[in-house]
Amino acid sequence: MAVAALLISALTPRHAAHAQYAGRISAFVSDARTGAVLSQVNPDLQRYPASLTKLMTLYMAFSALRSGQLSLDQAVPVSIHAATREPSKLGLVPGSYLTVEQAILGLVTKSANDAACALGELIGGNEVQFAAMMTAQAHNLGMSQTTFQNASGLPDPDQVTTARDLATLARRLISDFPEDYHYFSVSVFYYHGHEIPNHNPMLRYYPGADGMKTGYTAQAGLNLVTSAMRDNVRLVGVVMGASSSAERTRTMAALLDQGFSDEGVAPVERSVSPTRPFILARTMRPGRRTLTFLASSHDARRAPVQVAEAPLRHSQKLHSKSGMVRYVLARAAQPKHSKSTHAGSQAKHRSKT
Repeated sequence: MAVAALLISALTPRHAAHAQYAGRISAFVSDARTGAVLSQVNPDLQRYPASLTKLMTLYMAFSALRSGQLSLDQAVPVSIHAATREPSKLGLVPGSYLTVEQAILGLVTKSANDAACALGELIGGNEVQFAAMMTAQAHNLGMSQTTFQNASGLPDPDQVTTARDLATLARRLISDFPEDYHYFSVSVFYYHGHEIPNHNPMLRYYPGADGMKTGYTAQAGLNLVTSAMRDNVRLVGVVMGASSSAERTRTMAALLDQGFSDEGVAPVERSVSPTRPFILARTMRPGRRTLTFLASSHDARRAPVQVAEAPLRHSQKLHSKSGMVRYVLARAAQPKHSKSTHAGSQAKHRSKT
């Protein structure tokens, strides 16, 4: 019994991550293809992932899509538990539904906690069981210092990870699910008439950046995982515990710049061409199509609007606004006797992302 108690104690998180780590940065940059470590600062300090948790939720969702457990247009029921998660959220109503694809887009753009919880409940049966599945998968990937307690990243003293572990997860998302990675670059998601922009500033600011995810809670500070590609070299960067959005962005940009330099890639000016051609469609996977609209705009600084894959049978509708061509992605799930979902209003306080 004493030995068993020691083993349980060794495997139980020791609340190593605390609020004082906010403002004390952890960082890690590696080559996505080779895994070579290019820079690291406090890479193994256990701390709170905040919404970077959703990277593992998405890993589990992509795995379920590949295995056939889920389909993109499958209805995701919204429980009371999911609907009452704190912001950031879509404002989902208990008893309503959204599609798996809408949930994925809600996670990568708005970092919606209600959608993350609902998706986790669909895959795992309940959020507790799903968190156990997430932790087991994390350990299988080699993320030995990571434990998950929920699907969203909302504060929990036992939900911890490290910058090194998150870099491992980012690399595996890219290598294991190349057909789904494009979701991370979606800059605008339309949901029930609401335009939902991506929270990730690197998509707008950093040349070559094409994903991944932001995170924030008061206890965690501001976190960010970014992947960027230049001259066929892809890097993955992690910054955790920044004290401001500006510090988080500057730190990530500087680390990636140094990483590309170390890999022999010439620097790139942070400017955007004022005109871009339309790219109307290309097939990524049988039965699914990626529609990416790159439109000319009077504002040369504005990033192109990229739209995720939609099942071909989904209704498609184009909108023109401010000189940009937009695409309304997927219709809502319509299971029998379901209520429609509604997008919620912006939270008045700072969102947990």
